[in-house]
Amino acid sequence: NTMKTGEQKQRYFALDRIRAIALLNMIAYHTIWDLVYLFGFGWKWFQSDVAYIWQQAICWTFIFLSGFCQSLGNETLKRGLQISFVGLLISVVTNIVIPQSRVLFGVITLLGSCMLITLPLECILKKCNSFLGFSISVVIFLLTRNITIGFLGFESWNIMELPDSWYRNFGTAYLGFPFPSFYSTDYFSLFPWYFLFLAGYFFKQILSSKDVMKHLMPSKIMTLEWIGAHSLEIYIIHQPLIYVVLLAIL
Repeated sequence: NTMKTGEQKQRYFALDRIRAIALLNMIAYHTIWDLVYLFGFGWKWFQSDVAYIWQQAICWTFIFLSGFCQSLGNETLKRGLQISFVGLLISVVTNIVIPQSRVLFGVITLLGSCMLITLPLECILKKCNSFLGFSISVVIFLLTRNITIGFLGFESWNIMELPDSWYRNFGTAYLGFPFPSFYSTDYFSLFPWYFLFLAGYFFKQILSSKDVMKHLMPSKIMTLEWIGAHSLEIYIIHQPLIYVVLLAIL
């Protein structure tokens, strides 16, 4: 969330606030998930469209915001490697400790991958028309949203079935074509989600060209801004902490 200006480092605190709100929503969502799936609470509304939209809004915010922040700061490679390592660690731990609720190619792995893939492409992306790049990214994301279930299309709207031969192994699952027996409680493949990441990337370029970024700098709610600035650390500990607290209470 930072951009160097001369000798000073300017931070866009509004981005921290947005990330903190998404993170708090995620913690609330995961708390209810634990209550329903691990502690047996029979809350049927958690399988409703409202709960699904809530979950998707959280994920979309994180991915879009990550793309938005890609060109901010000077340690993108280090950050991408850190996040990718955390994603790998989560996969290894969940496969060993709770294999029935394992996480393979979760949202953290996705974010790390997107950051590392975009880094060498920035020399090309920065030369693209921002409005055109944003529009194309959004359209492709919407058209490929359902590739993980075998179709081109968005949600209940499927326009074309994809070949079964594309859905073969863990490599294809990483890209967005999971094989029939593939299972993960948190699955965000590279495609279609990379296009949402790119939409965020180009949206930042649009705001920069309109001189809007300066309005994102003022600090207003320090608690939220602190949470947003430490989102990765909080993400790492939140699920084990939620489980221990619920176990102690219940």
